[in-house]
Amino acid sequence: MTAAGKDQFIKILATGFGAGLSPVAPGTAGTLVGVLICLLCYPMPWVFRLLFVIAISVLSIYVAGQAETLYGKTDDQRIVIDEIAGLQVAMLPVAITGLHLCLAFVLFRIFDIWKPFPLEHFQKFHGGWGVVADDLGAGVYAGLILFLLTLAGVL
Repeated sequence: MTAAGKDQFIKILATGFGAGLSPVAPGTAGTLVGVLICLLCYPMPWVFRLLFVIAISVLSIYVAGQAETLYGKTDDQRIVIDEIAGLQVAMLPVAITGLHLCLAFVLFRIFDIWKPFPLEHFQKFHGGWGVVADDLGAGVYAGLILFLLTLAGVL
């Protein structure tokens, strides 16, 4: 693959197949791509979903770091692969259902925007880690709430 081809591939992945180019709420658009990707994981046994979440998290750190260099801007709003990975983390502790996906979407967006402690500090990390770590943390918070609501029999 040529350097230009690699750069284009990085941009496609970083923007969530173009969702990050949305002029309105690119992070929300990227999270919607995460919902679609999660639906593709529906038939997977949990252990394969876990491996997928690990793989997409590692990939997102690399891609986000490369995309920052290509765009020449730290945590550029066009980079939404972090939202995609974060939503996968949020859905990991629960079954993939319509209700869980809707709640995960809302909870994840709340935590991603709010960035409760210590998530706001994660953005100070270098490179792709600084782009992705707060979203993975937001996914953990959202997933924990979903898990507790499921465990309590509310969902």
